[in-house]
Amino acid sequence: MLLHSTGQKITEDNVKKVLKSAGAKVDEARVKALISALEGVNIEKVIKQTTIPVAAVPVAKEEKMVEKKEKPEKAEKKVEEAASGLASLFG
Repeated sequence: MLLHSTGQKITEDNVKKVLKSAGAKVDEARVKALISALEGVNIEKVIKQTTIPVAAVPVAKEEKMVEKKEKPEKAEKKVEEAASGLASLFG
């Protein structure tokens, strides 16, 4: 996210630099897996599709959930792979 937001290319070297500057131990295999998982992924599109709950808000009455259109399976798989790659950096 940091590299993307600053317009930097997401490469192994850049990811390693970010991790080292944050004081994290660099796991070469995880970095390579992340870069591989992000190959061909439109990060801007994934960010727009992803919603992150900020806080739970109490609701006085039940509201119906609005169903979103299903994503194509291939795009969904790419998003899941990218997310798992990102999660592995912090696991």
